[in-house]
Parts: sequence; structure tokens; C-alpha cells
Amino acid sequence: MIIDQLDAPLEGSLRPTLPGLVYTDPEQFAAEQAQIFEQTWFCAVASSDVARAGDWRTVEIGRERLIVSRNRRGEARAFFNVCRHRGMQVCTEESGSSRTFQCGYHAWTYDLDGALVAAPNLTSMPDVDRAAYGLRRAHVREWLGYVWVCLADEPPSFEETVHGEVVTRLGELHHLDNYGIERLQVAHRIRYDVAANWKLVVENFQECYHCATIHPELTEVLPEFADGWASQSGVNHGALFAPEVEGFTIDGSAGAAVIPEIAPDQERRYYAITIRPNVFVNLVPDHVIVHRMFPVAADRTIIECDWLFLPEVVAAGTDVSKQVELFDRVNRQDFDACEKTQPTMSSRHYVDGGVLVPAEHHIGEFHDWVADRTGLQR
Repeated sequence: MIIDQLDAPLEGSLRPTLPGLVYTDPEQFAAEQAQIFEQTWFCAVASSDVARAGDWRTVEIGRERLIVSRNRRGEARAFFNVCRHRGMQVCTEESGSSRTFQCGYHAWTYDLDGALVAAPNLTSMPDVDRAAYGLRRAHVREWLGYVWVCLADEPPSFEETVHGEVVTRLGELHHLDNYGIERLQVAHRIRYDVAANWKLVVENFQECYHCATIHPELTEVLPEFADGWASQSGVNHGALFAPEVEGFTIDGSAGAAVIPEIAPDQERRYYAITIRPNVFVNLVPDHVIVHRMFPVAADRTIIECDWLFLPEVVAAGTDVSKQVELFDRVNRQDFDACEKTQPTMSSRHYVDGGVLVPAEHHIGEFHDWVADRTGLQR
């Protein structure tokens, strides 16, 4: 798909955005599904959602439906949710736990590594290769306590792409390692159904030009966000808490036990990382917030947000409602803004798109990334 941008590039303070059609056109969304979500590493499920052998959860990645599960050796697996017989979905619920996967149509049955192990009259078909007719597998990698899936035949380097996004933001991977995210536990999860294109959500997360306008609670805790330049403050810069703020909570009160491995200069700061295409990671002293986006249509995005705390905090039943309330409000404020933006993307007065002010110029790099992968001309 090729869309012509403005006749001449803007100069100085204002730079062009993507055209409005890019946020509404089904063909563009299909290209993003095929060339972005089906070709990159996609953060699919929390490892704790498939904690034991036989646990599984279904997810949509691009145009495909996947079963993410764990085999008897404790290894994460991802299978295309397509029976090799007549193509029915093998798992039709959102999640479950079972010793095998059985298609509900003709009872073709697969083990936890995807091999075909049983089917009506299978013994009378000795020429059927049970491995060859097993469930098709996708590439998997566990990191940060999540199962990442790649549908590409040859996946890109996890280190260069996923780790690389973190290094670009923090300078060194060990700055993230300090939080020990893989051993934190999900204390709370909220699922948001957002009537907006996924790119609007990414753009919103990447800039703070809007923070003073719609995030009064957040800017009380992080005063520099009111200036609108938080995303431009340099590699490994974390927004400092206000002097009177004790924790990343709705009222600035003290939070839970601080993650012990974080560095002294991380103890009163907030860091945000975008890992394209579908993850936001938010780091604060006592917890980590992970957003996972699941784009399902040009104008609809499902977002799962996990609040992760130390295991002892979760085990003790510590009240973390003030931490959850702060970012839940931020999320709802952001998603409301995205939903109010989506309808005007099809306006005749947004055919050529809008503009980015200096505090948003870095979003242009995201636009270039999308364009490069989907064939847009800019």
C-alpha cells in the first residue's frame, strides 16, 4: 500500500505525522498484521498464565490464532490453533489445562509437544506420519516472565530487536535486570478494550506533551512530566518523584517493599520503555507495570495491563490498590484520548495527517519504522 505524504516536508518546529488513512484503512491494517505482528517477536502471555505442564492460553497474533502452552518438561510451546485434519480450531476457549489437545470435530488428538497421538481409525492408516501431521509450531522465547512468540519462518534476532529496544532506552540491559522482573508476580491485571488504532496507543505512550492536560494525578507524582519533554530527556533518564512523594501511588503515599536489587539512582524514579510492536514496560521502585497490546482491527485494540510485585508482597496479600489506581487512571485517560482521536482519522481535514511539535519529533522514528515494514511512502 502506498500513500503520498505532504507535497513538501515541513521544516523547523513542525514535522508531519502519518496520513489519517493509515489509522483506518483495512488494507493498511492487514499489511501491519502480515509484516509487523507476524514477523516480529510478540509478547503473548505471562509465563505464570501457563505455569504448569498442560496449561494453555489462546491468543491472536496478526491474522493467526495461537495456543501458548507448556509441555511436560516445563518448556513453553506455541502452536497454530489449526487442526491438521480439517482445520477446526483445536482450543476454542480462552484458557485451560489438559493432558492433550483434542479437536472437537473429529477427535484428532495431539500431545503437549504437538505430535499427533490419536485419531479415529488411525491404526488403519499406518502410512500417516504422526510427527509430520502434528500441530504447526511457532518460535518461542521466555524473557521477563513472559512468553514471546514469533510466527516468521526465520525469526529476527531477539537480542538485536527486543533487547535492542531496551538498550536504546536505558543504555545497558543490566539497568532493566536490576528489577528482576522474571521473578515478580502478577498482583493485578486489567483488560482494556480500546476503540482506537494500535498506533495511536503507541504514539500516546511515547510522548508527554499531553501529560499536563490529561494526567493531573501523574504529574503530581512526576512533576517534570508537566513540561512535556519527558521522552526527550536522554538515555537512561528516569522521571524523578516530587520531593514530598513517597511512592508511585495515587496519593503519593509509600508503596510496598522496594525491589532490593535496584540501583540507588533508581529508587525514586520512573522509567518507561517501548518494546515494539506491542509492549510497554514501566519501572518504579516497588513494582513494574507491563502493557501488552493485541490489535484486532484498524479501530480496536485489546490491552492487558499487569501490575507486578515481589513474591513476598503478593503472598502477604499486601494492599496495592493505590499503586494500581494511579496507573489505571493514567491508562483510562490515555485510552479515552485515543478513542476521541480515532473517529477524526477519517476526516477530510486529516487526509494529509497532522503535525508533530518538537516534544514529539521522536514519534517520527516510529512512523518510519511502520512505513518501512508495510511499504508506505513518506
